[in-house]
Amino acid sequence: MTLFDDEIIALARRVVELNVAAGRKVVLAESCTGGLVCGAITEIPGSSAVLERGFVTYSNEAKTAQLDVHGDVLETFGAVSIATAWAMAQGALAHSDADVAVAITGIAGPDGGSESKPVGTVVFARAIRDADPEDVVADMKQFGDIGRTGIRLQAVRCALELLLPEDASAAA
Repeated sequence: MTLFDDEIIALARRVVELNVAAGRKVVLAESCTGGLVCGAITEIPGSSAVLERGFVTYSNEAKTAQLDVHGDVLETFGAVSIATAWAMAQGALAHSDADVAVAITGIAGPDGGSESKPVGTVVFARAIRDADPEDVVADMKQFGDIGRTGIRLQAVRCALELLLPEDASAAA
């Protein structure tokens, strides 16, 4: 039995298989998903060949302590922002031996939303080792108030898609 539906399991299997084929290790920096992306990946046998590590940095203090997200970034842009997600992804790469990092931060609800960042707002960022740090790959999605579990599972899907090697995600 698994928490994840067939679609997430199939996507996680592709992440493992295609990253093994590409010789890539991945690292996750998760906030609102609380480790679910790592959980989905580790449902797949052989995932240890791909998953280097994961950081669950739910609090701002954890983002700062574990991923070196500067307090100025959190104060200026907020925990749910492209700047914070990007800093989380960069920090995850810096504190791992992975080749690609994906970071997720958002508002799963039922509380915590605002007019500018309602419940269901989730931000993703991907950083690739040795890539130009000015080449920011990040996106803010609005899933709507589809329930805490629904928001978190949608975020898992998006994060897994970001972990696919570029040529594989373009062909998807």
